[in-house]
Amino acid sequence: MPHDVSRRSILQMLALGAVLAPVKNSFAQVQPAAAVPPTAPTTIPPNRISVAQWSFHRMIKAGDLAPLDFPAFAHKTCGVMGVEYVNSFYRNLPLDGSWVKELKKRTDDIGVKSVLIMCDGEGDIGDPDDVARRKAVEAHQRWLDAAVILGCHSIRVNARSSGTPVEQLDRCADGLRQLCARAAPLKLDVIVENHGGLSCDGEWVASLIRATGAANSGTLPDFGNFKCADGTMADRYAGVKAMMPLARSVSAKSYEFDALGQETTIDFARMLGIVRDAGYRGWVGAEYEGEKASEVVGTIATRDLLMKQGCIL
Repeated sequence: MPHDVSRRSILQMLALGAVLAPVKNSFAQVQPAAAVPPTAPTTIPPNRISVAQWSFHRMIKAGDLAPLDFPAFAHKTCGVMGVEYVNSFYRNLPLDGSWVKELKKRTDDIGVKSVLIMCDGEGDIGDPDDVARRKAVEAHQRWLDAAVILGCHSIRVNARSSGTPVEQLDRCADGLRQLCARAAPLKLDVIVENHGGLSCDGEWVASLIRATGAANSGTLPDFGNFKCADGTMADRYAGVKAMMPLARSVSAKSYEFDALGQETTIDFARMLGIVRDAGYRGWVGAEYEGEKASEVVGTIATRDLLMKQGCIL
């Protein structure tokens, strides 16, 4: 009876079905996932290197480098595509701001990005006198306007005041809050660097930014500015770590280098580890402040050391 199915055959088919069922079900579950294009591996973008104008301050003061030539000079000598300005080199230029448009044209012509303006000498934003504090805030307006035209993301200010640490924090927070209110409509950040006085304490700077409460306020951790008023040195690594969660830019300060190209004062590998652990992916500014090497040689050495730590041009 060829068309009949024996009892043994039926049992064999049932057993085979029991074996294949989990495989079939498993395949059915896996199949849709296999049809989805594989997700690209997650990559962390490297930090780009900019050059701080202060790296060439002696050349500029000696008349060997014109302030308006700085972006092209930094690009040509260091290969960078980002520059950071210092306001004191432009303070004596025409108040009508024509130099700003010329500087913007020059950066656009070579494709260089203006990152920020470091502002000094415009009064203390934490001045104990309310009127003087307001005037200091108003004096920074010129640099906010220049930063907008140049395409910067921030201006850097100094948190300077007098009084107890608590009084200074309150006064600086008030001045910074006023300045941030002016910067917000311009889509600019106002950032504070560890740059003398109580700002050499990274925890104090972080507390100041939190007290300010402005969304466009932040920090500019500098690897090197941790010398306290009494001459002692604060822990630079702890200071940078405290400031990094609020960082909008980073200043990789350097002084001297050994024969292997390592900075003799600051552990750059450790510093860049702190920077990356904080999730910061913005510009890192090479800022040479040494005396032994020329400013060009020192700045290039700083750039090279940053590149060894994974930063790119």
